[in-house]
Amino acid sequence: MKKTTKQLLALSVLATAALALAQGNTFLTIGSGSTTGVYFPVATGMAKLINDSGSGVRANARSTGGSVFNVNALGTGELDAALVQNDITYYAYKGSGLQAFEGKANAKLRVMAMLYPEVLHLVALKDSKITSVADLKGKRVVIGDLGSGTEQTARQVLEAYGVGFDDLGQALRVSPAQGISLMQDKRADALFFTGGLGASVIGQIAQTLPVSIVPVAGNQAASLIKKYPFYVRYNIPGGQYKGVGATVPSVAVQATLVTTTNASEDTVYKAMKAMFDNESALKAIHPSLANNFTLAKAVKGLPAPLHAGAVKYFREKGLNVK
Repeated sequence: MKKTTKQLLALSVLATAALALAQGNTFLTIGSGSTTGVYFPVATGMAKLINDSGSGVRANARSTGGSVFNVNALGTGELDAALVQNDITYYAYKGSGLQAFEGKANAKLRVMAMLYPEVLHLVALKDSKITSVADLKGKRVVIGDLGSGTEQTARQVLEAYGVGFDDLGQALRVSPAQGISLMQDKRADALFFTGGLGASVIGQIAQTLPVSIVPVAGNQAASLIKKYPFYVRYNIPGGQYKGVGATVPSVAVQATLVTTTNASEDTVYKAMKAMFDNESALKAIHPSLANNFTLAKAVKGLPAPLHAGAVKYFREKGLNVK
């Protein structure tokens, strides 16, 4: 019987874990996101740094549905670490802010490091006549995969413009890869995506279709940031994507590397050393890290407490953390 790609991937993960345990190593499964986003290459690159370190910690990056899935999987032990939007981390830790977390605070969540800005991209077909978020009423819009941080960002940004999911012609909850296909087939008019600059999902759409990036600015951006202070203003540079020559104002959250208290201090400390001691190798993983990551920024604006292993690591680097 033929095995599916997902089955083969699952078998590969299990085999790697079994080998790590047999060799006396500690194994970390790191949750990422869609393979067309930025989380996946970043998590894969970090896992490689850990595996190449000879520290006794072995790691594997796993493609997932995104931030909400990741924090829930950290809670069940399905994942050992994960990349998660800072706002989603906070809501999950506090057990409030999102219906998925109401009354289900996960007090075991711990931050390893803040990584880079995750920029809201709202991409629209040029012939759709969408020039403002308010123009999405009655349109077919990809709002992100079910359980993704993008879905929550889309909800909050629409709210700032007086638009709800029910006001859309269709609210399409699909993966970024499926979103690309829907845009290319003209079955979607616009697509939300929250991720680092240069994400392949946006690049692929811009390479194959005439598109624009819709701004999030003015009073609406101000009200969004006031209500949800995890957001900051962020300008998408002109020329970042094909056909988008002018700078576009938008907003961003932060990508956060998260674990739980179930991971030992020694394991997290060794993983931190493997990932962050070689800064040039870390920054070579992706431009989002190259252009934004520093150890000083890694401990700013934490949405949950630092893990004890991270505290030990950052203190060794001369940072005043607790």
